[in-house]
Amino acid sequence: MLWAGRIVSALPVLLLFFSAMGKFLKPPEVVTVFAHLGWPERYALPLGILELACTAVYLIPRTSVLGAILLTGYLGGAIATHARLGEAFIIPVAAGVLVWLGLFLRDPVLRRLIPFRSDRLNGSIGHASTR
Repeated sequence: MLWAGRIVSALPVLLLFFSAMGKFLKPPEVVTVFAHLGWPERYALPLGILELACTAVYLIPRTSVLGAILLTGYLGGAIATHARLGEAFIIPVAAGVLVWLGLFLRDPVLRRLIPFRSDRLNGSIGHASTR
């Protein structure tokens, strides 16, 4: 499970890393996207720093839950930006799901906090006597 979690976690980390690098380097495509989304170009650097900082916090095992929470907020902003324009927002949603799935797979404490139990699949949801 640990290695599966690391692999799943690597996917949004790579996506966020390359997204942050685009904000730092500001190639013409990024400038065009910022204009399309209604964000001033001057926000590219601060958003890139924020994105990279949240990703770094997520990568450190002791702070990974905090990082996942911060990335959820960051990705929520991306979802809201795209939704405001009526555009598809599947990529930030998928990234958020992968952030939490990867963390769930690699963190046994989180798995204990959010248990998926087979008895719940057998129709005994909410029955304390079956525990």
